[in-house]
Amino acid sequence: MEAENRGVYANMHFAISTQQNPKSSTGKNRDDELESLGIVVIGRNEGQRLVRCLESISPQCEKIVYVDSGSTDNSLKAASSFGVLTIPLDENQPFTAARARNEGFQRLIASFPEIEFVQFVDGDCEIQSDWLAVGIRFLRSNKDVAIVTGHLEEKHPEQSIYNMMCDIEWETPVGEANSCGGIMIIRRSAFAEVSGFRDELIAGEEPDLCIRMRNRHWRIWHLDYRMATHDAEILRFSEWWKRMIRGGYASAQSIFLYGNSQGRHQIRDSISVTAWAVLIPLIISIAAIAISPWCLILLAAYPIQ
Repeated sequence: MEAENRGVYANMHFAISTQQNPKSSTGKNRDDELESLGIVVIGRNEGQRLVRCLESISPQCEKIVYVDSGSTDNSLKAASSFGVLTIPLDENQPFTAARARNEGFQRLIASFPEIEFVQFVDGDCEIQSDWLAVGIRFLRSNKDVAIVTGHLEEKHPEQSIYNMMCDIEWETPVGEANSCGGIMIIRRSAFAEVSGFRDELIAGEEPDLCIRMRNRHWRIWHLDYRMATHDAEILRFSEWWKRMIRGGYASAQSIFLYGNSQGRHQIRDSISVTAWAVLIPLIISIAAIAISPWCLILLAAYPIQ
């Protein structure tokens, strides 16, 4: 009940604060609030998507670091044209989003030690114009919240069924959350307290970070507010399949790291995936052979889902 009351209070406070433009509840102008923010952008061969990403944030914030994971296009040149600090990652070490974000964070803090909050964003996303000020106001008003996120929407869900499924994936409940994705505003002190992301995780680094933060009694919050658009640009099954493999690997890593404690939800997910991907098709196939080919009609459950 106490946690529920806190959630109600936080949402009420947020509803009030978002109406107090151009000034926040502390009396600071929006531009003053953004003085405490830095932004870390990560990417690899994002092309025009990176340009749109930087166009969405550079008018709002000058403290930006772009971390590049071995791009072969003009990503580094494009980022430099916006006047942002750029970091090409050492190719002698494996590329991971976790490693890129960590190195970006370290460079950002070294360059701008006054920063209190960091917006992490991937190069295929565009941040909404008022999100940064909204997120910072929420964190200032809720001192026990380490991470705040908002609604993420797919830019072109109509282009392919894979983009549409990404758009569905971005739909998450509003309020206190157990984890979040990579697009977030994070409290600098909380991020440093848990030593950032695990560099070695090739996927699922965000839920792992959230588990470690919640173990230190920090909270994660998802606001009922539009945060960003994402441009997945997944047009072929092979691209979707690669994404799904990464997701499965992330679940397996979580189970390995946390076993039956915080990783319990991943165990349930893994059982569900195994059932739908292996057991149910196997049972239907056996039934079609042993009973009747009409049993194959049960496979219609997949497109219906």
